[in-house]
Amino acid sequence: MAITNVIGFDDAPFPKMHRGDVLLVGVVCAKTRLDGVLSSRVRRDGRNSTARMIALIERSQFKDTIRAVLLQGIAVAGFNVVDVHELHRQLRVPVVVVARRVPDYDSIRRALFARVPGAKRKWSLIESIGTPEPMRSIYVQRIGISRSDTLDLLRATTLHGNLPEALRLAHLIAGGVTTGVSRGRA
Repeated sequence: MAITNVIGFDDAPFPKMHRGDVLLVGVVCAKTRLDGVLSSRVRRDGRNSTARMIALIERSQFKDTIRAVLLQGIAVAGFNVVDVHELHRQLRVPVVVVARRVPDYDSIRRALFARVPGAKRKWSLIESIGTPEPMRSIYVQRIGISRSDTLDLLRATTLHGNLPEALRLAHLIAGGVTTGVSRGRA
């Protein structure tokens, strides 16, 4: 039986020179039906994304129904890297990180160490999740869930395109709220 009750997180767009907090949106879906929206703020290039995601879920009316956390990439708000293992431990649900293409880890590492505080810790979190594996026209990294269950989850929660609906909607909502209009592909 596929996991169908999920939350997908995405950050809002922000100007390149922005410093400070960035909007974080969590969208709760049952299969592809929108059930709720949660929001908070995370520090640009900070280290509070994991704690904010946990707090949002645990304080919400959805805490007992969410069966998996979905992320589009392991970082939000620039290099605010999510500790996916801690997210999994604290919430006791699988964490699935998706990407349209394999990340350019050499470029990521160079940018991280060139200008971001706490680069060593953040790079270790990035490395800890392992190599992305191709799955249904996207790349996936997973914690606490088998490959076959991840495939079932993706099939059950994807309506348009290749990304689960919770991530697609989180992207659209975050962009629309911040800039006044939703843009781009999730």
